[in-house]
Amino acid sequence: MSLPSELKHRATRALDALSETQAENLAQWQGEQRELLSRTLALSDFISESMLHDATLLPWLKDNLASGPRRKAYRQRLKERLDSQIDENGIMRELRRFRRQEMVWLAWHDFNDAMSLDDSLAHLSKLAESMIMEAYGWLYRYCCKEWGTPRDDAGNAQPMLILGMGKLGGGELNFSSDIDLIFTYPENGETEGARRSISNAQFFTRLGQRLIKALDQQTFDGFCYRVDMRLRPFGDSGPLVMSFAALEDYYQEQGRDWERYAMIKARVMGKEQFDCYQTLRQMLRPFVFRRYIDFSAIQSLRRMKAMIRSEVRRRGLTNNIKLGAGGIREVEFIAQSFQLIRGGRDPSLRQRGLFITLDAIKTLNMLPPEDVDTLEASYRYLRRTENLLQGIGDKQTQTLPDDSLDQLRLAIAMGESCWDDLHTKILAHMKGVHDVFDDLIGEEENSDEAKVDDVFGEVWDAARDTELVEKILQDMNAKSPTEKAHALLSFKQELAKRTLGPRGREVLNRLMPVVLSQILGRDDGFAVLERVLKLLVSIATRTTYLELLDEHHSAIAQLVRLCGASPMVAEQLSTFPILLDELLDLQHLYNPTPLDQYRNELFEFLARIPEEDMEQQMEMIRQYKQTQLLRIAAADIADVLPVMEVSDHLTYLAEAIVEAVVNQAWYQMAEKYGQPSHLTDRNGRGFAVIGYGKVGGIELGYNSDLDVVFLHDCPDNVYTDGPKEIDGRQFYLRLAQRIVHLFSTRTASGVLYDIDTRLRPSGASGMLVTTIESFLEYQNTEAWTWEHQALVRTRMIFGDALLAKGFADVRKQVLTKERDRDSLRKDVADMRIKMRDHLGSKEKDKFHIKQDPGGITDIEFLTQYLVLANSHDEGALTRWSDNVRILEDMAQVGILGTAQALKLRDAYTTMRDEIHRLNLLDASVEIADDSFLEEREVVRDAWKVWME
Repeated sequence: MSLPSELKHRATRALDALSETQAENLAQWQGEQRELLSRTLALSDFISESMLHDATLLPWLKDNLASGPRRKAYRQRLKERLDSQIDENGIMRELRRFRRQEMVWLAWHDFNDAMSLDDSLAHLSKLAESMIMEAYGWLYRYCCKEWGTPRDDAGNAQPMLILGMGKLGGGELNFSSDIDLIFTYPENGETEGARRSISNAQFFTRLGQRLIKALDQQTFDGFCYRVDMRLRPFGDSGPLVMSFAALEDYYQEQGRDWERYAMIKARVMGKEQFDCYQTLRQMLRPFVFRRYIDFSAIQSLRRMKAMIRSEVRRRGLTNNIKLGAGGIREVEFIAQSFQLIRGGRDPSLRQRGLFITLDAIKTLNMLPPEDVDTLEASYRYLRRTENLLQGIGDKQTQTLPDDSLDQLRLAIAMGESCWDDLHTKILAHMKGVHDVFDDLIGEEENSDEAKVDDVFGEVWDAARDTELVEKILQDMNAKSPTEKAHALLSFKQELAKRTLGPRGREVLNRLMPVVLSQILGRDDGFAVLERVLKLLVSIATRTTYLELLDEHHSAIAQLVRLCGASPMVAEQLSTFPILLDELLDLQHLYNPTPLDQYRNELFEFLARIPEEDMEQQMEMIRQYKQTQLLRIAAADIADVLPVMEVSDHLTYLAEAIVEAVVNQAWYQMAEKYGQPSHLTDRNGRGFAVIGYGKVGGIELGYNSDLDVVFLHDCPDNVYTDGPKEIDGRQFYLRLAQRIVHLFSTRTASGVLYDIDTRLRPSGASGMLVTTIESFLEYQNTEAWTWEHQALVRTRMIFGDALLAKGFADVRKQVLTKERDRDSLRKDVADMRIKMRDHLGSKEKDKFHIKQDPGGITDIEFLTQYLVLANSHDEGALTRWSDNVRILEDMAQVGILGTAQALKLRDAYTTMRDEIHRLNLLDASVEIADDSFLEEREVVRDAWKVWME
């Protein structure tokens, strides 16, 4: 099929880009192959970008186009590449290059319909399994050299088994899928062969962490797979690796219905592990498959069905071919429903693959043959659509595209002439699936299990009589019964002043016993009750929110948990009740957005709003920030994120928001004035936002403001090219003013960030935005020592490549100046004393974690002094802007002893962790004076050595 003109233009651009750097390689593609290349580049950005990234791909693909199925040789070829590597960086590089190479081959065959769906899924699954197992094998040998070989009591070497779950386990992985894994090992014991033995559990935990890093970490060469470990026992709060016996105990005693559902597809990775896995498989089979027809699973399946429907309705997933009504997940749900209910009796239903399970369902006459045919045909069509959709940009998406280009690409790849034809077929397939899905499982019936104990209804009904409520609470042995009774009475009195309406009161009367059942028995019940009741007062007249909680009792549990852990989160939920919607989706609530996705996610979030609707854009950015803050805080509360990662998430979120605000301001300015003419042939805006302090050091906290400086590189005598011409430098000044305004304006969702620009040259009296040249001149001729200290903790958080290089050069030039150490030491120490006197604790029995001697600021000043004092001789010390990596570099170049650097780093992260915790508790950072004595001594000793 010839390409439409829009795609021909795309193909020409892609070929031209390749020709600039790979003309000789491109010349080898002639005739029909050249036409196929042109077509494929037009359809897939992933293929074209991969070829630009790696010049070896174009000739390699030509040589391998006609090769048959490659999956049998994946492991051998990858092993040969990994065996030559001597460190983890090497294997990470080879894994990523190997994946890119093979995924380009697979995408080529998918986009040219040169491979069946079955083959494509098998290749994708085998590729992932090969990469997992070869990375595991290399790392296992590497770890054994470091810590010894793990053995059982009989001296047998112990392997780590890797269970592939979901589509990986079923051999049906999609193009850009996460991989769901569970790690386990046969027996407890200790390692042998190293100077110091460790337990098998420690060994395999460290091995598992390294394996996840090898596959998941983003590097220059990209990443291999997003690794999801949340299906393991206890989820993110559980140990990373468990023994067979521990797994068996967990599933027998605590395994839940959804875990049975997930375990159906569990498959051990690597044939060499199959024999060892049989023991575990026999242990797990009774948990997954009951010996009898399991009608008890039907109620669970009904609840799961209701959750699916609720999610579809709540998230508006009409264009999602996986999660939407009639999507891929509904086909899988139907198949796994039969497996759960009847798999114990019918061995043919214990298979992992979907197609073989559907065959068994048809053979056993569990569904009409025409229904099974509908499910299989629709599943194949939707899975092929999903693969091609993801192959366009190697992005994990199942949402049909909104933009016309990707719609056309997908239609052509699927063999249709236009988007409307493809969309019609997709909708028809999804309707066929949903009809079967809807008929299969009846509506959930009311059950006594769903009712809350009558005693909590009695408490709510009695909440007009303080003494009666107090008596009931005393009978329940609830703590602080008097305070709780008064809180409930005050709440009911407050509700009486509001116009709830009969519907609202009815919902509230159903809801309150459930809420009270989760709070009154807690040790901290009074504090939590006050926080939750404050929230309920704020939403009392908004029946939709009350109904949301009434329909989703799991959301109440999360609400109580979060309000109990953090007054800050409770206040946030009370102030912005729209966030209650986040409590419904636990997978997202306790799983913050990946660091590299904040920017894209916010872009997609705002794409639905016209650029000219500035008020709504401002509101949506604030809502996005509040949602993400809640997720980060929830993950922090659940101990999913260590302190460094909390700061990473808060910082990356802030950077994404800075970019969005700059884009908003730029759009407003460009509409009115055009853009400065020096940008005509340039890919960028000639404008940069430099992050100082916590945002510069990638160390933002929950309540941090943004310290920024604005730079531009606009020459003198440049004007804008718009309807209202102004001087280019005046344009950038107004742009910076607009940015500050957009950050500071209070909307219904509050202020975006408190933004502080006083660290710019000459402070508050200086220009709001300045040129790179003026910035350098000021730093060299007028800046105080403390301003050079501040420069240590800076980096560009928004700007184009030219400015990035310009600022990096300026920063390095200033920081690497040769300085008189005695004068520098005196300046830094004097400034530190002033800060302590002004900001430190004024109470003798208190320790201010940041400002008192031995606190965080001492470490910051110490690292800044060491950078300024030593960068002239050790330029590498200017690489990073965060204290942790600066301390590590200090040890690496020998300025600090390794032990001292590690102690300072640990003291720094420990005290920062406490500040995060106190922020969540909305508590002061002035704490008891006997806190962190060991850490403070480490800091004071280092200060004496270097600063006194």
